Amino acid sequence: MTSMSRARVARRIAAGAAYGGGGIGLVGAAAMGLLLAEVRLAKRQVGNGNGPSPHVPSAHGLYGLSYSTPGEPPLRLTMLGDSTAAGQGVRRSGQTPGALLASGLAAVAERPVDLRNVALPGARSDDLDRQVALVLADPGRVPDVCVIMIGANDVTHRMPPTRSVRHLSAAVRRLRTAGAEVVVGTCPDLGTVEQVQQPLRWLARRASRQLAAAQTIGTVEQGGRTVSLGDLLGPEFAANPRELFGPDNYHPSAEGYATAAMAMLPTVCAALGLWPAEEERPDVSRREGFLPVARAAAEAVADPGTEVTAAMPTGPKGPWALLKRRKRRRVSVTEPERAPVQP
Repeated sequence: MTSMSRARVARRIAAGAAYGGGGIGLVGAAAMGLLLAEVRLAKRQVGNGNGPSPHVPSAHGLYGLSYSTPGEPPLRLTMLGDSTAAGQGVRRSGQTPGALLASGLAAVAERPVDLRNVALPGARSDDLDRQVALVLADPGRVPDVCVIMIGANDVTHRMPPTRSVRHLSAAVRRLRTAGAEVVVGTCPDLGTVEQVQQPLRWLARRASRQLAAAQTIGTVEQGGRTVSLGDLLGPEFAANPRELFGPDNYHPSAEGYATAAMAMLPTVCAALGLWPAEEERPDVSRREGFLPVARAAAEAVADPGTEVTAAMPTGPKGPWALLKRRKRRRVSVTEPERAPVQP
C-alpha cells in the first residue's frame, strides 16, 4: 500500500470514528475460513494464547531519587494501555517500559519522576475509558504526562478500527482537558510476529498499519503526540527475533522494551518542554517537515520511531502536523533507583 493510499484509508477511519461511522472491512468473506484457521494456529504457537496470565512486575514508584530537591515535587508519569504498556514478558520492574521511561525522564529533567501504571494486559481501546477514570479520580494528582500504548489487541480481536480510534481519541481528549500531556505509542506491526504464517501475516501487517495511521490522526487532532511503534514488533524484531522477543514469543524482551523506550523518550521529554529548543525545528536532512495530518500519519507508519504532533489548525487538506524523526537516546535496562509507592 502506498503512502497516499494509506493516508486516504487512515483519514476515512478517523472520520468514521469522529462521526460515528461503521468499520472498514479488512478481510473479505471468502478469506474468513482460512484466516480463522491461521488465528487458531497462531494462538497455539504464541505463548499468550492459553493458561493463566503471567506475572507482570509492578513498577510503581519514585525514580531518580538523587535529583530530589526540597520543596520541588516530582514529575508525574502515568502509563495506560495493554500488556506492552504494563511490561508483560519481563521479570524485573526495571525492565518495563514505564520504568525505563521514568528513569530516562528523571535524568533529562534532573527531577524525580513518580510513575504510576494503570495498563491492563489484554486490554483493548474500549478499556481506556476505565483507565482514564482511574487516572483522573484524584484532581490533585493529574499526571504531567501520560503514555498510552494500545491497539494490538484491537487488531487480533477484530475490533472495528473506527471504534478503536473513537475510544483512543476520547481518552486523549479527557487527559488533555485535565491538563496532562499525552504521548501515544501507536499499534505495533503485528505482521512480524514470527509464529504468524501467511496470509495472516500480510493481513495483520495491513490492519495494524492502517490502525496506527488512524490512531495518529485521532490523537493529533485531540492535542496529543504519537510515536510510531513499528519497532516494538517491527523490522528489528524480524531481523533478530531470538534477542528481541520474550520467552512467550509474542511480547518483547527487556532489550525489546528498551528499543521502544528509546524511541519514545525524546517525544515524552519534548511534550514537557525538556528537549533542546533547536531540535524542535524541522531538520530537512532527516526528512522532517510540515504535512497534512493524514499524510504525516502515513509517513510515520512507514518509518518506525517517527513522531507526529499538531502544527497548524487547518488547511486545504485538513489540519497540518509536524513530522519529526528524533535522534534516539540510549535507555539503560538495569534496575533503576526508585522508592516504591502505593499505586
